[in-house]
Amino acid sequence: MCEADRKRLTSAIIAIFVIGLSFIPAKAQANCEAVAGQVIVDLLNQNDRVAIAAQYGLDPTPIDQVGSPPSLRMRIATGNTQTPCQIQTAMQGDARIVKSEVNRKLSAVERPGLPWTQGLSWAAGLSWAAGSSSKGYAKQWFPYTIRLNQAHQINRGTRVDNGQPIKVAVLDTGIDPDHPAFAGRLVPGFDFVANDNDPREEGVLRQDPVYGHGTHVAGIIALTAPEAKIMPIRVLDKNGEGELWRIVAAIVWAANNGADVVNISFGYNSDPLLLKNLLENCDTPPPGIQTFPELNNNQLIIVSAAGNGGNNLPIYPAGNRINPQLGVGASTRMENLAIFTTINRDDETRFIRAVAPGENIVSALPGGRYGLWSGTSMASPVAAGVAALIKAQFPAMTPHSVVDQIAETGIRWDCDHPTRGPIKTNRVDAFCALTGNMTCGSNPSACSR
Repeated sequence: MCEADRKRLTSAIIAIFVIGLSFIPAKAQANCEAVAGQVIVDLLNQNDRVAIAAQYGLDPTPIDQVGSPPSLRMRIATGNTQTPCQIQTAMQGDARIVKSEVNRKLSAVERPGLPWTQGLSWAAGLSWAAGSSSKGYAKQWFPYTIRLNQAHQINRGTRVDNGQPIKVAVLDTGIDPDHPAFAGRLVPGFDFVANDNDPREEGVLRQDPVYGHGTHVAGIIALTAPEAKIMPIRVLDKNGEGELWRIVAAIVWAANNGADVVNISFGYNSDPLLLKNLLENCDTPPPGIQTFPELNNNQLIIVSAAGNGGNNLPIYPAGNRINPQLGVGASTRMENLAIFTTINRDDETRFIRAVAPGENIVSALPGGRYGLWSGTSMASPVAAGVAALIKAQFPAMTPHSVVDQIAETGIRWDCDHPTRGPIKTNRVDAFCALTGNMTCGSNPSACSR
């Protein structure tokens, strides 16, 4: 390892290396990482529901449903000892079933040995709350790098057509609503964990490994788009655990409560088709896929963290190239590719279309604190804030157009990484994004290590 790599790795450890929240799918039937007692099924013919329920040991009456044709959340019948994963596997090949999924259970800690954590965790005895302040928050490095001050001369998050603020929904662990960084900045959100109107973070500093994550992410958006409003939506509990169905419900809720942008600083390492179909519907969906009348034709710009694997293995939903979604990797203060970021090679299926600052980012933490974190979880809200500025300046832009404008106007990175291969992406530049400058500049040294 060269000296530059050693310094970057040390910096990442001190900053508390995170991906938002990493989700672990059920790879073994004996360890079915899914909500117990539930499966999600789409039927070719709804008249087959009772017969299918009888065959697979399900309650014939769905818990609830979403989409059209509907995805049914079905309860495993009392006395059926099979896991959801076993039932879902058994359903493969049944011509009456269009698709089946488990209601994926999430794992929220950066466990050593997982490919997107590189074996690093804040729990290594280092505090992510140390050494920062409100001054450090306001004067940190990344706003200068993305030319945020120049962008703010054009727009700060207020729509030019009606004077209303853009709303950015933060789907995460909740928020500390009393933090000074959010004074006058919040709109009502929702807690999908406790099922109430108080999406406040729960946990204990240095005891719960994800405590403060949602607050930190929201603080980055507050700095990047200072006149936008933040809609806190808690989808993960204090252990960082959640479920697919809850996230789907939260996105629908955000759409129907005025959100323009949704930030997703978490991911699955397998592809949940229900979530993919929903995100496709956040703009004009391609023909032939499941639709979601529950969105009521409301459109959303989706910004998702790429993952922290230091490789090209996709983390979902960022791993899907979907028109209204921007998958975001991480860049460093030295304008290099972060050693931890997930990014795929240059080809026509490139799903990580932009990178943004994600190393040693100062932001809010619960209890009025400020602290450093590193990860693509921090890069994603930088891009989400820029998306809010674009939408405010160009209110008629579709989500697809906003995503394209961010991805096509940044500092061009087109280089051959010594270990990652050909990399082609753009580092987000707020000023060029707002001015539509497609020749913003290039950085041929981005792949240097």
